[in-house]
Amino acid sequence: MSLLNLFNKRAGQLKTAIKQSQEARNKPSHSADNLYKAAYQGYAEVMMDDPMRADTLYHWGFALLHQARSKTGTEAEKMYSEAIEKFSFCRVINPHYLGAAIDGGVAYMELARLKKVVVNDKLYDLAKQCFDRANSIQKGTASYNLACIHALKGDELTCLSALQDSFQHGSLPVVADIKADLDLANVVNILWFTDFIAMVDAQEQAQAAALEAARLAKLKAKSSAKHEDDEHADNTGDNLAEKLTEETAEVAHTDGRSSTENNESNTQDDINERL
Repeated sequence: MSLLNLFNKRAGQLKTAIKQSQEARNKPSHSADNLYKAAYQGYAEVMMDDPMRADTLYHWGFALLHQARSKTGTEAEKMYSEAIEKFSFCRVINPHYLGAAIDGGVAYMELARLKKVVVNDKLYDLAKQCFDRANSIQKGTASYNLACIHALKGDELTCLSALQDSFQHGSLPVVADIKADLDLANVVNILWFTDFIAMVDAQEQAQAAALEAARLAKLKAKSSAKHEDDEHADNTGDNLAEKLTEETAEVAHTDGRSSTENNESNTQDDINERL
């Protein structure tokens, strides 16, 4: 069954459920209850599949997007278009599907690069709409993507603002990836960009140093704990050995005393026999 047929089927189910609800309002109680029950079942079936269909469409589009990157020419264009279709349909079902908004914009941009269109082409405008939608769902998630579009169009101030927003919301790629991004080629040698990168790079290094210090502290704490455990084990072993020695000495003392007493007893018996 095609996506369109499946959509029409669910639309038909919804229409039937609405009609049953309307008819129930004009029926006696018992008949109305049956109609309401059937309507509720119809509503549930329509709603039940929506999240799964949205997920299916998103992952389908995501697979097409990645496959398109391995193709060229019209074959790649076709796959990008199909991916965009899946992401768009996903957002019809679930308008708040963040991944579909972001990756839909990415697909538009990659298709634009493939077709080598000018930066004012509608494909870039459609990509921007997707990224704006993503930011409305979750702030800052697509700000870096918007910065790339602004850089392509030569909007330097807007590009910087979007980069800063991405940085503030923790969605900025690592410095190496930013420097290698061809979409930012128009701004990489401008002072404000190099200053921004220097600031981000310094923070990355500080974070890396902090993580390394935390890792070493954890190892030191673990080593210290192991040393304390070993000392405790040694002390316990010494105590056990000392206790065992004492017990052995006590047994030996007891055995010696018993032998002496036995000897004394035997000696007394000999004396008695001689008498």
